[in-house]
Amino acid sequence: MTRIRAKPAAERASFPDVPGGAEIEEGRRLIRVSDDKGLSLAERIAHRFYRLTWRTPLHAVRLKGKFPLKLLAVPDDSIPGDVVAGQAIRAGYFLFRGMKQPIDTLDFETLALAPAFVDYIHSFRWLRDLSTVATREQGAPVAEAVMRKWLAAHAEKPSEPAWRADNAAWRLLYWTSQAPLILSSSDLVYRSLVLNCIARTARHLDQSADKAPVGLHRLVAWGGVVAASMLIPGGGPRKLFGEAGLRRAIDSAFHPDGGAISRSPLAQLDGIMLLAMLRSVYDVRREDMPRFIADALNRAVPALLGITHGDGGLGNWQGAGATDQAHVDAVVAATGVRARPLRQARDWGYQRLAAGNSVLLVDAAPPPVARLAAAGCASTGAIELSDGPHRLIVNCGGAALAGAYLPDDLAQGLRTTAAHSTLVLADSNSTAILPDGTLGKGVTEVELNRQELESGSRLELSHDGYVRRIGYVHRRLLMMSSDGREIRGEDMLLPAERRRKPAPTPFALRFHLAPGVEPTLTADAQGALLRIDMGALWQFRTGTGTIAIEDSLWIDGEGKPRACLQLVVSGQAEPGGISTGWLLKRVG
Repeated sequence: MTRIRAKPAAERASFPDVPGGAEIEEGRRLIRVSDDKGLSLAERIAHRFYRLTWRTPLHAVRLKGKFPLKLLAVPDDSIPGDVVAGQAIRAGYFLFRGMKQPIDTLDFETLALAPAFVDYIHSFRWLRDLSTVATREQGAPVAEAVMRKWLAAHAEKPSEPAWRADNAAWRLLYWTSQAPLILSSSDLVYRSLVLNCIARTARHLDQSADKAPVGLHRLVAWGGVVAASMLIPGGGPRKLFGEAGLRRAIDSAFHPDGGAISRSPLAQLDGIMLLAMLRSVYDVRREDMPRFIADALNRAVPALLGITHGDGGLGNWQGAGATDQAHVDAVVAATGVRARPLRQARDWGYQRLAAGNSVLLVDAAPPPVARLAAAGCASTGAIELSDGPHRLIVNCGGAALAGAYLPDDLAQGLRTTAAHSTLVLADSNSTAILPDGTLGKGVTEVELNRQELESGSRLELSHDGYVRRIGYVHRRLLMMSSDGREIRGEDMLLPAERRRKPAPTPFALRFHLAPGVEPTLTADAQGALLRIDMGALWQFRTGTGTIAIEDSLWIDGEGKPRACLQLVVSGQAEPGGISTGWLLKRVG
């Protein structure tokens, strides 16, 4: 196995830039969605049966063994936590997306909270938040109190969600990287319980990592196995086993271009963070890191940066909110990878057009397959646009961030095509969102053609999301000038071949505006002036349809909705097809 030495942070600063997709592969390509069937009945039964085995004496025997007297090392966690969440813990309660849970009444036997909040507590990710705002002396009493409660409820009784593979692996990583908060006690019995549970968790992951759902969950699970192999004595055999499993998990979690198979920016960020934390484990043990981990980071980081705006934050794609620059920068810095944004990610599914101060992001692929994305969105063809540090055109985003600020029913609504800056036909989704929350039929093929010319960038894409139900193909042409001051678009609805002519059908072309963008309709009702607060002035024009200004909302990285507006160009598709041209031009 080829390996490289994991370098200290000071050395990583001198890494040469990774190209990050400097070259554009021009020409036409047809992208087809893969098998989009959910888990089969047999797979669901097998998974349920496996979870039931956790309660059997056999699984209990598997978890038994020697427990370590100490950890071999404590890896550095260089990624800062959430300051507000950390301060809340010091004040006596957990805070997660506006939801609160007092620590003194915390009962792990009956943890009746939202699933994401439950995962936050069981994964012990909150230890990072606490360590960000508290010294060891200040934070250890709080962390140990919660740890004792968790051990009393779950140390001897594996069950979901506490012992779900990804939660168990995250917990092992945070227990070891934040060990001073949970292992500073002079109570030897308590310390032995903690160390024994770390060892039991590692054995549990040995058995369950490869049974975790493909994607981020399996990647995290195998990451936990690898970390345990180097931080618990006697991990030689586990290390060989774990690295082999991690290699397979990376291959199945990321596309060849480095993007997460779920197409979720949140999964991409967490996957990179997992690999960065493993890098710290290799660093602290002064061991060579396998080349395949470095290669994965060298692909995944440019893909992540490819969907950042001029402000450095992530775009609102596939359920994500606008994660801010500070967190993105911290995660990327922890990897040691220096890279330019990936401009063209055909498998990951996002295209980036950048010139001057303008960044145009495009969803140019079918939605993720249903089994991979709980908050997958019907957003094919959607765009986002920023001008320097200011966002101009956005998607609503945030479907994966339900909490106190964002009710579940509203979060589901944010997955619809209408919540994205694209064309909506017959007030329906380009890919169906079923009552159980899974993605149904819709876009299966996206035809893509990109060219880089002296005059600028040209991107043409079409999808078949409306063909079966309504009979139209949606084709979108986007052109950005070489100075980034002008974006021309054309949205066409064309009758599908080998089908009867479709009926006249209403459509709405939506452009959701970022908070702080104030639109004013022009006198001829064929355009609007878009004033960016503390930023430039843009002009929007269209030659067909009628323009209206409607209410919208935008979800930030914390899951908080912010009121904003949208431009809506309305018209009607005729049986022979229709074309709607539009222009966005920076005029001040």
